[in-house]
Amino acid sequence: MTIDKNNLLNSILESIARIDFVKSDDIPNIDLYMDQVTSFMENKLQATKRYPDDKILTKTMINNYAKNDLLPPPVKKKYSKEHLMVLTFIYYFKSILSISDIEKLLSPITEKYFHAKESPDLARIYDEVCAFEKERTHILQDDMKEIFEASKKTFSDAKEEEKEMLQFFSFICMLSLDVYVKKMIIEKLIDTVAEEPEPAKENKKK
Repeated sequence: MTIDKNNLLNSILESIARIDFVKSDDIPNIDLYMDQVTSFMENKLQATKRYPDDKILTKTMINNYAKNDLLPPPVKKKYSKEHLMVLTFIYYFKSILSISDIEKLLSPITEKYFHAKESPDLARIYDEVCAFEKERTHILQDDMKEIFEASKKTFSDAKEEEKEMLQFFSFICMLSLDVYVKKMIIEKLIDTVAEEPEPAKENKKK
């Protein structure tokens, strides 16, 4: 097992630098049919694919999201700009969260801000979250460098022909622990919010 550590780190840092999000201004202001939605998402998010043949979103996925209340239903088989924003959130969440957790997380947002007529509307929320994440890119790069350098200090007493493999394994383990802990925190936060009692509804005056 031979790894060019400098090239590996540079490749990782470049990948992080290329992370981008679909801006609300990039989303058409006209309603789209299903085929147009899948084509748009495929075009805008293709850089996130692991393999060229991977599908970003399929018709079946989108239909299931609507059935499971992750996505508000289309109107006359057409999807609005807000639908595409919600689909983008779902796309990123689904790699780490269950369908149930995504529904708990997104339902309060879609119920209050989907097609809202005053600020903040869904576009404002979407853009602000994406801008915040983009600003964190350099923090992610610094964190990656720190973890990478820490992994190079592990197994210092291992045989030279085994050290590289063990340090690579250590690097993967450190990254995995980071993902595991953050996923556990996210799930705990979702559970905490889901357990909160709904505010009592005011009695209607007769």
